Amino acid sequence: MSGPAELYVNFLAGEGYRPSVDSDGDVVFKHEGGSYFIAVNTQDPAYFRLVFPGFWSIDSDQELEHAIIEANNATMNTKVAKVFVISERRNTWAAIELFFADSEQFAGVFERSMAALRHAVDQFVRAMRQRGYGGSGS
Repeated sequence: MSGPAELYVNFLAGEGYRPSVDSDGDVVFKHEGGSYFIAVNTQDPAYFRLVFPGFWSIDSDQELEHAIIEANNATMNTKVAKVFVISERRNTWAAIELFFADSEQFAGVFERSMAALRHAVDQFVRAMRQRGYGGSGS
């Protein structure tokens, strides 16, 4: 392992996480019961993408319609975070995407990125529950 994956693994291990590298080469770790990954892009190491995949399942077309609305609201109301329904239209993901001049700069904003990601997810989950959906929630 070398390059960005090694950088992310070493940082996360130093912060008390237990990271691993998956078959796609992404760095996977758990935080507060959720599974996250940092997408490793060897072609663009200054691009940082932190992802919380599959945090809300969508069980009906009506729920899908509301999920799209609430994902848009969470994205609109949270700095840097994106909440979106993935292409299969039955699951919701959240991500933080940033550019850095140097790939090592991610470490200085990692905790703030996790907080923003968590805020967007919490906003989405709260809104969906207010609409009467249970989802897999997070």
